[in-house]
Amino acid sequence: MLDKAIRQFLRDVNWGEIDYLLVDMPPGTGDAQLTLAQATDIAGGVIVTTPQPVALLDGRKGLAMFQQMNVPVLGFVENMSYFPVPGSNERFEIFGHGGGRQLAEESSVPFLGEIPIDIEIRKGSDEGRPVVATHPDSRVAQAFMHIAQQVAAQVSIHTLSAVG
Repeated sequence: MLDKAIRQFLRDVNWGEIDYLLVDMPPGTGDAQLTLAQATDIAGGVIVTTPQPVALLDGRKGLAMFQQMNVPVLGFVENMSYFPVPGSNERFEIFGHGGGRQLAEESSVPFLGEIPIDIEIRKGSDEGRPVVATHPDSRVAQAFMHIAQQVAAQVSIHTLSAVG
């Protein structure tokens, strides 16, 4: 049923002219990920993890799945990397810090960036208004923009190497 729904989603929706289609998948290596990888010509996968060791286990599984399915891994992103204290330079590393970067380095995969914990992400998500639109100059919006640029660069690199 999930396989059919994903294939219909990809085939029957009029996407118009788009440069990228990003699909946010649930954590893990389940049927949704497998179907998407099998049903499309994926430019690459981005693995999002939080910094703590238990989350890195899922990151490693995702990496192995993409590699097994010959899907290029564009890189790792560390989400909830730290909490910046508003109005100061202090930050709290609630879930630890640096696990995503370490996993990327161990795997010889690019580290695309880190996203801090920020209330504006939650507010914007609840309202359907991305933080890059509502607070474009904020630290977190800049982090998202940096990661988007890194993903685009990696797509270009992998596309060129597949053609050449």
